[in-house]
Amino acid sequence: MDNRIRSRDEIAEEFKWDLSSLFENDEEFEKALSKIEDEVKEIASFRGKLKDAKTIASYFAKETDLYRKADDLFCYAELRKCEDTTDDKAQTLYGKTMSKYVSLFTATAFAQPEILSLPMDTLKEMMEDEALKDYRFTMEKLLKLKEHTLSPDQEELLANFAEITQAPGEISENLMDADMRFNDATDKDGKPVEVGELNYILLQSSTDRALRESSFRSFYKTYREHINTLAATYSTAVKTAVTQARIRGYESSRAMQTSLSNIPLDVYDRLLETVHKHMGSMHRYVSLRKRLLKLDELHYYDLYTPLVSAKEKEYSYEDAQKLILEALSPLGEEYTDVVRSAFKDRWIDVYPNKGKRGGAFSSGTYDSNPYILTNFTGTLDSVSTIAHEMGHSMHSYLSAKAQPAHYANYTLFVAEVASTVNENLLIEKLLSEEKDPLSRLSLLNQYLENFKGTVYRQTMFAEFEKTAHEMAERGETLTPAALSSVYEQLTEDYFGEDLTMDDEVKYEWARIPHFYRPFYVYVYATGYSTAVALSEKIRQEGESAVKKYLEFLSMGGSTYPLDELRHAGVDLSTSGPIDTALDKFASVLAEAEQIADELGF
Repeated sequence: MDNRIRSRDEIAEEFKWDLSSLFENDEEFEKALSKIEDEVKEIASFRGKLKDAKTIASYFAKETDLYRKADDLFCYAELRKCEDTTDDKAQTLYGKTMSKYVSLFTATAFAQPEILSLPMDTLKEMMEDEALKDYRFTMEKLLKLKEHTLSPDQEELLANFAEITQAPGEISENLMDADMRFNDATDKDGKPVEVGELNYILLQSSTDRALRESSFRSFYKTYREHINTLAATYSTAVKTAVTQARIRGYESSRAMQTSLSNIPLDVYDRLLETVHKHMGSMHRYVSLRKRLLKLDELHYYDLYTPLVSAKEKEYSYEDAQKLILEALSPLGEEYTDVVRSAFKDRWIDVYPNKGKRGGAFSSGTYDSNPYILTNFTGTLDSVSTIAHEMGHSMHSYLSAKAQPAHYANYTLFVAEVASTVNENLLIEKLLSEEKDPLSRLSLLNQYLENFKGTVYRQTMFAEFEKTAHEMAERGETLTPAALSSVYEQLTEDYFGEDLTMDDEVKYEWARIPHFYRPFYVYVYATGYSTAVALSEKIRQEGESAVKKYLEFLSMGGSTYPLDELRHAGVDLSTSGPIDTALDKFASVLAEAEQIADELGF
C-alpha cells in the first residue's frame, strides 16, 4: 500500500461515500436547514399542554418527526466535516447545524420535566391509555427518570448549555486532527517518514523497529508539548459530567451514564473484577510477544508489530469485500445481500486523505442508509475494521427496518455486539482454512490482538475513566501529572513485568477521543465478551442461533439492553460471559504458545 497521505481530490469517487441518501448536495442541505427553524418554533407550542395522554402522544409523534429531519441535517454536516477537518466550508456547515440542533434540543427540553411533573399515579394510568399504546416503553423509561428530572425552567437552562458542554471534545478533536504537527520519523536506513494521526498505528505495525521507535518518540513528543491543553479539555469534560450528575441527584457521573441504559453499576464493577482475575493471561501474552520478537526488552512501540512478518498478507479493497462477504455467510443471504449493497452503493468512505478524521465509525439516520468511515491501509486489521463497522451498520439497518423511528436507536450498551460478532466470524473463517504453522500463528496473534485491544485495553480505559471521575468527585485537581500517573500505573498493571515502560506511554490517555463520551469504553469489553458467546453459538448451532441473533439486531431500543441480550442467549448480569471470553483468550494463547514451541522460538 502507498503510505503517502493523499489529498481528498486524489481519491477516486468510487472510494468515497455517496451522501445523497441524506442530501444531494450542500445546496439542498442548506435549503432544508433554513426550513427547520419554523418547525422548531411549532413544537414549542406544546409547552404547558402536556397534561393528557392524547396530547402527549401527539407531542411524541411531532418530536420524532422533527428529530428525524434534524438527524439528517446533523449527520450530513458531521460526515462532510469528517471528510476533511481543515475544510472551512465543512466546518461552517457543521457549526450552523450544531446551532440549529441545540435550538431544537432547547425547544424540546420542557417536555420531559413537564410530563414528569404530573403525579405518579396519573402517569401510570396514562401508560395504559390507548392513545399512548405506541409509546408505552417510552413512558416506562421516563418514569425511571422522574426523581432525576429538574423543573421545566431548570431543564431549559441546562439545554441552553448543550453546545458549550460539547466544547471540550470539539476542541481536543480539532487540536489532534487538524492543528497538531509531528516531526518526521526515520526508518532503519535513515530516510524520513511522515508521521500523523492517520498513519501512526500503521507505522507502529511496521517490521522496521527503528521506524517504530522513531515514530513513537515523534508522536508523543508532540502530545507532551500539548499535554497541558489536553489535560484542561479532558478535566473540563469530566467536571461537566460530575456536575450534571450532582445536579440531577445521581450518586456519581458513572451511575448517571449507566442508568440511562438501565445497567446496574455492578455490571461495570464486575467487568473490572473479572478482567483482573484473568490478568495472568494478558501477562503471558506480553511474554510470548517478547519471546517471538526475540527482544531483550519489549517496549510499547513493539506491541503492534506482527509477530510473523514473513507471512503477513496485504489486501486490496476488493479482496476485503470478498473476504468479508464469505466470512459473514453464516448469517444468511438476506444479511449478506445488504452488505453487498453497502459496498456497491458507496456507503463507505474508504481511504485516508489529508485532514480526514482518523479511525473508523458507522453513522447514518433512520431515513438514510448507514455510512462507514474507515482509513483502509490493506492490512488484515483494516479488513477487520470494515467488518466491525459493517456490524454496526447492519444493526442500525435491521433496527430501522423493524422498528418505528422512536424505537430504532439501540443503546450504547449493545452497540459493540454486532460489530464484534462480525470480527470473530472473520477470524474464525481464516483460522478454519489455514494450516501453515507460521500463517496460523499470525492469525492467532490477530485474534489475541482483538482480545487485547477490545477486552483488556478497553477495560483499562474504563478503569482510568472510573478513577479520573472519582478523583474529580472528591475535589481533586486533574492535572497533567495526576492523569499521567494514573495511566502509567494502569499500563504497568495490565501489561506486566515483561513490558519495559517508556516515559511517553503515560501521555497516551490524551489521545483517546472516547474519553470525551464518559463511560462509553466499557461497552467495548462487555460487547466483545457477548460477541464471543454469540459467534460461537452461530458457528456451532447454525440457523437457530442465527434466528435469535437477527431478532436481537432488529430490536433496536424497544426494550432494555440486558433483556435484549438475554433474548439472544447471553446473560451479563453474571460474570459468565466475561469468564467465557477470557477463557477463549487463554485457549487461543495456549495454541499460539504451542506453535511457538514447535517452531523453536
